[in-house]
Amino acid sequence: MPFYSDEQIEEVRTANDIVDVISAYVSLKKKGGQYVGLCPFHNEKTPSFSVSQSKQMYYCFGCGAGGNVFTFLMQYENDSFLEAVESLADRAGIALPKQEMSARARQEADRRSRILEANKAGGKYFYAQLRMEQGQAAMEYFQERGLSRETMKKFGLGFANAASNDLYLYLRKEGYEDEILKDSGLVTIEERRGGRDKFWNRAMFPIMDANSRVIGFGGRVIGEGEPKYLNSPETMIFDKSKNLYGMHLAKSSRRPYLLLCEGYMDVIALHQAGFDNAVASLGTSFTQGHAALIRRYVKEVYCTFDSDNAGVKAALRAIPILKEAGITAKVINMKPYKDPDELIKAEGAEGYQRRIEQAQNSFLFEVEMLERDYNLKDPTEKTSFYHAVAEKILGFEEELERENYIEAVAQKYQTGYENLRKMVQNTGMKLGAAREAKQWTPAVQAHKKTAADGMRQSQKLMLTWLIEEPGLFASVEPFLAPEDFTEELYRKVAEAVFCQCREGRIRPAKVIDLFSDEKEQQEVASLFHAQLKEITTEAEKAKALKETIIRIKENSMNSRSKRLEPTDLDGLQKLVADKKSLQRLNQMEFWAK
Repeated sequence: MPFYSDEQIEEVRTANDIVDVISAYVSLKKKGGQYVGLCPFHNEKTPSFSVSQSKQMYYCFGCGAGGNVFTFLMQYENDSFLEAVESLADRAGIALPKQEMSARARQEADRRSRILEANKAGGKYFYAQLRMEQGQAAMEYFQERGLSRETMKKFGLGFANAASNDLYLYLRKEGYEDEILKDSGLVTIEERRGGRDKFWNRAMFPIMDANSRVIGFGGRVIGEGEPKYLNSPETMIFDKSKNLYGMHLAKSSRRPYLLLCEGYMDVIALHQAGFDNAVASLGTSFTQGHAALIRRYVKEVYCTFDSDNAGVKAALRAIPILKEAGITAKVINMKPYKDPDELIKAEGAEGYQRRIEQAQNSFLFEVEMLERDYNLKDPTEKTSFYHAVAEKILGFEEELERENYIEAVAQKYQTGYENLRKMVQNTGMKLGAAREAKQWTPAVQAHKKTAADGMRQSQKLMLTWLIEEPGLFASVEPFLAPEDFTEELYRKVAEAVFCQCREGRIRPAKVIDLFSDEKEQQEVASLFHAQLKEITTEAEKAKALKETIIRIKENSMNSRSKRLEPTDLDGLQKLVADKKSLQRLNQMEFWAK
């Protein structure tokens, strides 16, 4: 993997004006000192997407997406950071030098590359075996499942024949060492019996990552045998919790959503029927890693699981994970059929498309499944059911969303809207009181939350202020240090901003590169887009700045005081010095220079 220095990355960034780059994707209009347009990361009718040429940053006040020119390409084009750097270097005509890896990094990269090559060779071998005489039974299995030769080729389907060391002997002849073959998960190496294949007498499904590289296999036994389905073990290139079957094809679909299935055959059947946006987890439950992968490509998922209890449980597990990742979920009803493959055979692509159009809102699906636990003909159980629904509705943070679901549930179950609304309110009050009784009174809790939010806002305002008016740093530095920013992320940002202020060159876009997590990048972008109060005079500015410094410093001192050990003399001396500094600030005539 290439490595580029901070200087090289900065050269690429400064050579690509963010307004010019984003204008190729979004229609921007100049508005004051900013450029605004419709956000490309969520649907909106009123522009809330802002691009700052001076900061070389973008930020959406609607969905919170934000970052610099690199993060924009990473979000919009689904590029990795290195891919974004290289793409923008090409755009600017900058030749990036090839960097030498450390010996250990090179060894790891070579090993990974060799394992990928072994998996690719294994895939070609299985593919060839299927089309030979020994693969006849597997070929008949695929044909009985209704797969065309073209589809088999598209998914690279194959066959692992009955000899238990067939693949091992082949790969050894191809020059692959035992250590690599063992690490690939394709074979096991036994001291007495030598190499033995992981897969034999199985119809084979190559598993590819989003970049179309073979990283593992799934095998379905031909005839009798256990287990019926077998997957590659996890290796340095194969992580079941972060890869989805069919994603290498689905990511190129023009549809704005993915179809999430349970098995390989469902994915293949859907693709053959024209639904090229189907994916499936790899023999494991849906995970946050799967959701993170999906979020790189779409914001909506249709769960198309089996109609049995296992399928229902799978959907109920996936829905909250998708929701937490910011992905909208809907559920397709398969009944009376078992799965998408069976449905398509019975009703064709047109029938499945109708099911997509009739897909159920995931929350209403959860409510419907919850209904199974209650006898709605019994008044007591019916009331308990509505209490349970009220608790679920309280999971929505926005009041408008809660109101919409109260209305939808009331309409579905033909109960009074006002009655259900009151139940939601009462349930919220009871749940809130129960939680608060364990910790502190409602008044104290509200005060603590308000105080914490207020302090975050003060720290945020200070960082925005320094970015907007770096000349203020001379007035701030004698009293504030980065460690006074008690939020960990804010402190790390403050360290970078203070350093840039001392150097006399403010580059907020560069600060974002200190963070690799997308949520952290967005939070950093929001730090530099806090709404500063309109101030008309220098005296007002000085007063507001002085008050903000005092709030941040007092909070920092209180925080350190609570953690201070009695034997920590250095910490105690620092607190005393800070207290004197704060007294001096309170007494002096302060000016924002």
